[in-house]
Order: sequence, then structure tokens, then C-alpha cells
Amino acid sequence: VQLQAFGGGLVQPGGSLRLSCAASGSISTITVMGWYRQAPGKQRELVATFTDGNKINYADSVKGRFTISRDNAKNTVYLQMNSLKPEDTAVYYCNGFILSGRTWSQYWGLGTLVTVSS
Repeated sequence: VQLQAFGGGLVQPGGSLRLSCAASGSISTITVMGWYRQAPGKQRELVATFTDGNKINYADSVKGRFTISRDNAKNTVYLQMNSLKPEDTAVYYCNGFILSGRTWSQYWGLGTLVTVSS
């Protein structure tokens, strides 16, 4: 099982980016799937995620600006980021809790860099 994230890049403050993360491999079920980020010198933090009950959790810092969505048929989760701020600069990681065969495991993608700067 692999998670591959796309869509990072350089954007000016106030701009938008859309990240996507596709899970591939021998996948039976995906429950939790979402996004975390890690800024330089800081710990990795939750950005937005679908919970086991398919509810959505957002970090307070991104509420009203970021929207998470998913396409279950494609095993893909998206993160639409609007009104980006310099403090959103970070490596964004996709995360999923996935059943492969008979084993549940947590998987991480390699990350995609988002830089918000003028």
C-alpha cells in the first residue's frame, strides 16, 4: 500500500492550492484518511481528516479556509486550500488507516511542500 500526494508548490499569500492524495495497492477498506503538516522546526500537526465515522475534523487554524473531500471510488482524498497565509508553509503529509488483507495499518505519504510567500 502506498499513499502519493500531489499538488504542492509556491503560491502568494491569499492564493489557493489543491492537494490530492491517492492510495494504491492491495486495499480492502480505508477508514481514517486526511492531512497533516510539518513546518520547519515544528512538530507535525493535524490539518484536516475524515474520522472513522466519516466526520471531518479541522485544525482551528484552517477552519473556513481549507476544505477536505474524498472520492472513495478512487481511494483519493483532496485538500482545497484557500486564502493561504505564510504560516501555512509546510510539508503536507497524507495519512490513512487502511485494511490490506487482514491487517490494519497506518500509512503516510512522502509529503508535498507548500510554500506561501510573496
